[in-house]
Amino acid sequence: MSQPFESLPTTPRSEELIDQAFSRAARSGRAKSGTEAQQSMLMTAANIVSDNLENVVTAWPDFDRLDPFYYGLADAIVDADELRQHLSEIGWASSKATDIRHEYEPRLSGDADTARKFRKQAFARIADVVEEVEDDLLAVADAREQLRGLPDIRPDEPTIVVAGYPNVGKSSFVNAVTRASNDEASYPFTTTQIHVGHVERNHIRYQLVDTPGLLDRPQAERNDSESQAVSALEHAADAVLVLLDPTGECGYPLDVQRALRDDIEDRFEVPVITVYNKMDRFDGEQADLDDGEHFMSVVEGDNVDSVLGAMIDAVDYEPGLPIDENR
Repeated sequence: MSQPFESLPTTPRSEELIDQAFSRAARSGRAKSGTEAQQSMLMTAANIVSDNLENVVTAWPDFDRLDPFYYGLADAIVDADELRQHLSEIGWASSKATDIRHEYEPRLSGDADTARKFRKQAFARIADVVEEVEDDLLAVADAREQLRGLPDIRPDEPTIVVAGYPNVGKSSFVNAVTRASNDEASYPFTTTQIHVGHVERNHIRYQLVDTPGLLDRPQAERNDSESQAVSALEHAADAVLVLLDPTGECGYPLDVQRALRDDIEDRFEVPVITVYNKMDRFDGEQADLDDGEHFMSVVEGDNVDSVLGAMIDAVDYEPGLPIDENR
């Protein structure tokens, strides 16, 4: 399943839609005469308004059927309930334009002057309906712009989330194991850059997601939107790799880094693997790192592939079978 908001069409402004409908109606009316011209104008204008507004609504994915990962991200960014309400109002306006057409069509069967008067009344009411949902159209257009930029993380593919404090080597690790075949995208509510890399083992593609700005500080320090985005990541992750820097060069004491690791273990109900990086510059005893499951140096290339192998083993993905039936 690809990013569900990427191909959303442009949302029209109310003034733009009214101008389009009435100018097309005028052209259709010039091709006829008398009451037939007025009927053609009404039908054209109402259909253009109704169809365009309906297309705005139907272009959006059904939020009730979205993968929880993308639902969580969308809800964190734009508030899914508010967006659905805006779409509902636009859907009402689409139906109302059709209702006005049906209401006025029987009145356009008399003389041409009377038909023109009623057609102008119908146009005025259709314009009022479109203008009534101007704020809804603007809100939907804004939501489209924000959600189109979400990263293309595919929850149906095995996913490894890479976590840890800044400067512990997360991006370097992802770059090393994916040969820098990475995509980047920003979450609209922060300056967070999401790095997504891919690696293939035994004909299976694994996603590695590096999320600086989301999983590089304790839960208590995240704002509401960031916490909700972390919740969304819970639905995508099949394993979490937590990198720790025992040298302290990253600027964070080791006990603080371990506390973040513990917070992630409490939050994610998937395997969490602890890996000490920068071992080429660590001047202590490895025995002092007794909570470490793996040790490596991305810079030197030491044990990098074995760490990736351990992550893939932790995912334990079987092709053709869902990783988690509750995801």
